[in-house]
Amino acid sequence: MAPAPYLFIASMDVEPEKLDLFNEVYDTEHVPMLMKVPGVVEITRLTKETLKLSMAGEIKEIDFPEEPNFAAYYWIENPEVLTSSAWAEAIEEGRWPREVRPFTKNRRHILRKVMETGA
Repeated sequence: MAPAPYLFIASMDVEPEKLDLFNEVYDTEHVPMLMKVPGVVEITRLTKETLKLSMAGEIKEIDFPEEPNFAAYYWIENPEVLTSSAWAEAIEEGRWPREVRPFTKNRRHILRKVMETGA
């Protein structure tokens, strides 16, 4: 079962010289600040890995080089969380807006709704 009914995905790349700062600020400032926003249930950070899988009787390697290397999954209670004043304030706190955001690129944002499955 999903932790919340909606999943907001923020994906991006970061300039290589800012990678350590990106990870430090994301882990120690950005995630903790956003976890305080009402309606944010859980946040998970991810990094892209090589994908090999068995399909149609053979092992295939699947690569989309244009896909961002980093993603964060934000499980939220409803879409309004993303337009709340608490969210707006949290994303502008700390070093993220000045020292990290300007060095990110290939940014993608998507909102997904969890589908109910039959029992």
